[in-house]
Amino acid sequence: MPGGRRGVRGDPDDGHRRDHPGRRPVIRVLVVEDDPVAADAHVLYVNRVPGFEAIARPAHSAAEARRTLDRTQVDLILLDLHLPDGHGLQLARSLRAAGHPTDVIAVTSARDLAVVREGVSLGVVQYVLKPFTFATLRDRLTRYAEFRTAAAEGEATGQDEVDRALATLRAPGPAALPKGLSGPTLERVIRTLRDAPDGLTATAAAQSAGLSRITARRYLEHLVDTVRAARSPQYGHVGRPELVYRWLTPND
Repeated sequence: MPGGRRGVRGDPDDGHRRDHPGRRPVIRVLVVEDDPVAADAHVLYVNRVPGFEAIARPAHSAAEARRTLDRTQVDLILLDLHLPDGHGLQLARSLRAAGHPTDVIAVTSARDLAVVREGVSLGVVQYVLKPFTFATLRDRLTRYAEFRTAAAEGEATGQDEVDRALATLRAPGPAALPKGLSGPTLERVIRTLRDAPDGLTATAAAQSAGLSRITARRYLEHLVDTVRAARSPQYGHVGRPELVYRWLTPND
C-alpha cells in the first residue's frame, strides 16, 4: 500500500517541511525521466494539478534520483522505467531496501503484465502508458491524492470502507476526448507543436502533421483549451493576423 509521507510547500529543493496550518499538505513529486523534453513536460503537468508540486529539477537517471531523494523530501515519484543506468524497477527496489517510503507512479511504454506485478510489490501504485495526455496524468494524480486522504483518516470501519479506499487508485477507461478527436492524431499534433519552439500556424501544423488545416486547428484549439498550448496573433503587412500556436513549457 502507498506509504509516502505528507508533502510540503517551500523551496522545491531544500528538503524541509513547511506545512501550513489549516491546509492540506502539498504532495511533492520527483519526476524521473531520461528525456529532458519529456521531463520538463511532466514537471509542467504535475504543477498544473492542484495539491501537487514537482521538485524543480527532474532527475534524468537512477543515480540522480537517489541523490535527490537523499537530500529532499519526496512523497511521490513519477518514474520512467527505462533509464540510462538501469531499469526503473531496480531503482524502486533499492529505495524500498533503503527504507524510502516514497510511492511510485510508473511511466512506461511496455505492456508486460509481469513487470506490472513486480512493480506492485515495490510500491508502484499506478501505471501510466506512453504516450499520455495531461488529462490522463491528472486523473492518476487526483486518484492518488484521494487515496492518501482516505488512508489518513485512520482505521477503517469495515470491508466496504477498505474497498472504497482502494478503488480510488483504479483508473477508469481512457480519458474522453471531444467528439471527432482521436488520441493518435492528438499525439501527432503534440509532437509537431513540441518540435517547433517558436510556434506554428494551423496551416504549418497541418502540413507538418499531414492533416487538413481545419483538422489541425481543431486539435490545436483543444490543446489551448486544456492549457497545454498558447495562441497569439501574428501580424503581417496586410489582412487579418494569423494565430500562432506554441507548446507551453515549464518556464511559461
